[in-house]
Amino acid sequence: MTDRYAVIGHPIGHTQSPHIHALFAAATGQDMAYTAIEGHLGAFADDVAAFRLAGGLGMNVTVPFKLDALACATECSDRAHLSGAANALKFEGDKILADNFDGVGLTRDVTHNLRLPLAGQRVLVLGAGGATRGMVLPFLSQHPQCLVITDLTLGPAQAVANEVAAHGITDCTVQACTYDTLAGQFDRVFNATSASLYGQLPPVTADVFAPGCLAYELVYGKGLTPFLALARHGGAGTLADGVGMLVEQAAEAFEWWRGVRPDTAQVIRQLQVPLR
Repeated sequence: MTDRYAVIGHPIGHTQSPHIHALFAAATGQDMAYTAIEGHLGAFADDVAAFRLAGGLGMNVTVPFKLDALACATECSDRAHLSGAANALKFEGDKILADNFDGVGLTRDVTHNLRLPLAGQRVLVLGAGGATRGMVLPFLSQHPQCLVITDLTLGPAQAVANEVAAHGITDCTVQACTYDTLAGQFDRVFNATSASLYGQLPPVTADVFAPGCLAYELVYGKGLTPFLALARHGGAGTLADGVGMLVEQAAEAFEWWRGVRPDTAQVIRQLQVPLR
């Protein structure tokens, strides 16, 4: 019998997940079907229950349901707990397992695909929302020199820093600040804000980019965003968008469900948009 998986979101028409997982399944010889589900606002738990009843074994979860996904889980990973959100569910009997692979996928894209280490590097993350929360533990596992989180107000960034401190991680300095107090240059700069979705620039200057640094835009498929254009002007050596993160987090979920790791390189190449 063909195993059933799905991605759920609202809206969901733009998703690349069925295409990505179909490629993974074909490459690894897995007998599985993967569909997109248009979730109902305020009824996420009902949609999950209906999918499970129909034989579903796992789901990817996208906006606006990542908080709901964590809330309906019976067990969750540390990174899902820290982020306060889940982007993948697995159903085992009466259990609903939740994880968050966004940060793991991003870290793998940077260190494996782009071949740029995070170890010993000065890392800056713009924005302190759910995406950043999902990135923190995977980033810190790479032992950067420092991790700075900045936002419009100090509260959200400081909350993330405080939660990291509660995990007892001591070999990396984690700092929180506002954009107007941000100082210094960084070797890895990640735009985790939604600014690029609207063609806008986060409130930073070109001074934050160390010569030859990596500038990474979590949004994908938008070409040369204002953030990446600023980074190029500031002397960044590598520009990247979030397509690699998208594919790598999908591969993490696929392996979690199926026990086999798909190759991602060809899929990333198929989905890449020129950054110009």
